[in-house]
Amino acid sequence: MWHTEGELASASVAAEKNMLFSLSSLATTSIADVAKHHPASLPKCFQLYLFKDRGLNRDLLAAAREAGYDAVALTADLTWFGNRERDKRNGFSVPPDYSVKQIVEAIKRPAWTWDYLTNPTYTYANIANDLPAEAMSYYINRQFAPDFTWQEAEWIASEWGGQLALKGVVRADDAVKALDHGFSTIWISNHGGRQLETAPPPISVLQEIRDAVGDDVEVIMDGGVMRGTDIAKALALGANSVGIGKAYLYGLAAGGSRGVRRAVDMLDDELRRAMGLLGCRTTKELR
Repeated sequence: MWHTEGELASASVAAEKNMLFSLSSLATTSIADVAKHHPASLPKCFQLYLFKDRGLNRDLLAAAREAGYDAVALTADLTWFGNRERDKRNGFSVPPDYSVKQIVEAIKRPAWTWDYLTNPTYTYANIANDLPAEAMSYYINRQFAPDFTWQEAEWIASEWGGQLALKGVVRADDAVKALDHGFSTIWISNHGGRQLETAPPPISVLQEIRDAVGDDVEVIMDGGVMRGTDIAKALALGANSVGIGKAYLYGLAAGGSRGVRRAVDMLDDELRRAMGLLGCRTTKELR
């Protein structure tokens, strides 16, 4: 949807910058192909959605293990498809309805439009090669497990047997419970604020969750990280690292891998500048 280079652009830039790359179950690039662009010497994470078909969940975990992925992030906040009102206001739909407004906007962005129209229809490379990825809401509503429980989480932990994060945590008691059920990392996220209306911003619950799980547990935060100063705030409040989404996707849409590289460089420059102004020489001092 963003650019024909897709996840390969993001994975390649992550490798250049020695960054962890996380690949979604709903990616348009396969687990194995991403591994070729992000070497085994660098950390990779596979973001798993819980499907109704346990065999599919098991196959995805096996593919990630075979391709050398270091960790799995089980996503707990997309068992139902949210009522994304901003998408409705902007006329965005999946699949697209090609409204007059969308056509006008496409004409104003010829490079993106040319890239989109002159390349094959993108598909879910890891789960359903014959299903156009445009049919996302249809697929989610029929294939994701809406009755996701802690028992399923324990089963995933036992199947994977390695580093495992629970993604979508916004409560301290759930963070503690996740550790009791086999998770080693807490990933604070509200899925970009697009799922449950009025869900708390991740930054607002970060310190409480850090206090609840202690200093030795890895904590990741995403959601609203658009500037280097956002990264500095998250680290100062207790995160070990942050996840970025929209920040690099704007770059991807604008210029493929070059755009991703530019977006990451901007975040890096802003973070370094913020740390200098705060008198912190290292991220350890910032935390």
